[in-house]
Amino acid sequence: MFTTVVYREKNSIFTLQKKWVKFILSDKYKTLMNKGIYQVITNEQLTETVFRLSVAGDTQAIQRPGQFANIAIDGFYLRRPISVCDYDSNSITFVYKVVGEGTQALTRYTKGSSLDIIVGLGNGFDTEVNCRKPLVVGGGVGIPPLYRLTKELVVKGKKPTAILCFNTASEIFLHNEFAKLGIEVAVATIDGSYGTKGFYSDAIVRHNIEYDYYYTCGPQPMLRSIHATLDVEGQISFEERMGCGFGGCMGCSHKTRSGYKRVCTDTILKSEEVIFDEH
Repeated sequence: MFTTVVYREKNSIFTLQKKWVKFILSDKYKTLMNKGIYQVITNEQLTETVFRLSVAGDTQAIQRPGQFANIAIDGFYLRRPISVCDYDSNSITFVYKVVGEGTQALTRYTKGSSLDIIVGLGNGFDTEVNCRKPLVVGGGVGIPPLYRLTKELVVKGKKPTAILCFNTASEIFLHNEFAKLGIEVAVATIDGSYGTKGFYSDAIVRHNIEYDYYYTCGPQPMLRSIHATLDVEGQISFEERMGCGFGGCMGCSHKTRSGYKRVCTDTILKSEEVIFDEH
């Protein structure tokens, strides 16, 4: 869902203003955030580039599906923001994609290893919306936070339909997990190697999917299309590059009808307040 960004200026690393760096390193910051040491339970490979990491530790700070955590990785200055896929009273599961040196290093943490993690970040999805048949659309690594969301929608008596979008069959993950929730699950691959050939819109037509609300997370071209074409309201979880992860650096700001909002603090936005720049 997220990728950490490092700003560069004339071959030197430009991170945050000094006052923010001091704040991040201070005890005040640590007490304000839900920071703890977690023990790795499993760190398994799902596809060529996607891994599932489960850790044991305190989960009380996680209040809603769609929130994320900031994970410290040895040898890297900035933490890596990763969405929460699922959790229970004493463990958290993340599904992440290897996109650079930091996430590649994360794959080397094995059972029993310790990870410094800040949890309960972002605002999360609102599941109290008045709807009966919500449509859940995820693209690539935007799919993991939608798993917990779908579980909670089912518990609330709603009848969600999930559309999982990938480039090709070899990239598919979490399909079986969604299916085990007892809901209708459609898969769309751009090359047609599995499920519906094309995009979420093709899956809607092929499966004659009915919906009265939507939740979505994935690459911005997909979010832009969903926002423009679906004729109901919904909630959009954005993927943006992040610096600090708690609202200090403004590096992940997104334009809305009420001004710019930071994706790290307002991770999920209502469709009616979202503005996409024209391309």
